[in-house]
Amino acid sequence: MLSFQKLEDHRVLLSLIEMEDTGKLLSIAKEPGLIQYSPGEIHTEDALNNYTEMALKDYHNGSAIPVIIYDKKVRRFAGSTRFGKIDHLNKVLHIGWTWIGKDFQGSGLNNNMKYLMLEYAFETLGFFKVEFRIDERNTRSRHAVEKIGASLEGILRKDTILSDGFRRNTCCYGILIEEWPDIKADLISILSK
Repeated sequence: MLSFQKLEDHRVLLSLIEMEDTGKLLSIAKEPGLIQYSPGEIHTEDALNNYTEMALKDYHNGSAIPVIIYDKKVRRFAGSTRFGKIDHLNKVLHIGWTWIGKDFQGSGLNNNMKYLMLEYAFETLGFFKVEFRIDERNTRSRHAVEKIGASLEGILRKDTILSDGFRRNTCCYGILIEEWPDIKADLISILSK
């Protein structure tokens, strides 16, 4: 199990999610279409509890770090995200399972989160690569990771079944540690505006 410290800047606080945090997120989790491209379910209290329980199980076995997102600007909880599929041997992990309420989308919060998470993955954990896996139809999320400098490495065809039975194509994006200094500088420039 990884020992996780909180990540924060002037805008966002990311801390390890706990079961008691689900009540802080339930109203957001119920927003229609929030995770339409995800195989997970969060739209009811039971579904959100199960989702969080599974994420914490992965944390305790060392394969994930699920966090709750707090927007310091508006002083409200905004959603959840995760480091997942943590491969300690090959020094590769995924950033994903991200869902933030519609009130927070397009506010710049996501850039702050991604900056902190990438910095932690590369500079604290010493990982070699960060990956993002996104439904091919999810143009908003694809554009967001492309904007921060992730490269499209390929598309896995019909590899994931969603809760509605749809079999999605998954776009695989990546950032390598040697790309991080330039991406970091670009993100710092974006965040300073």
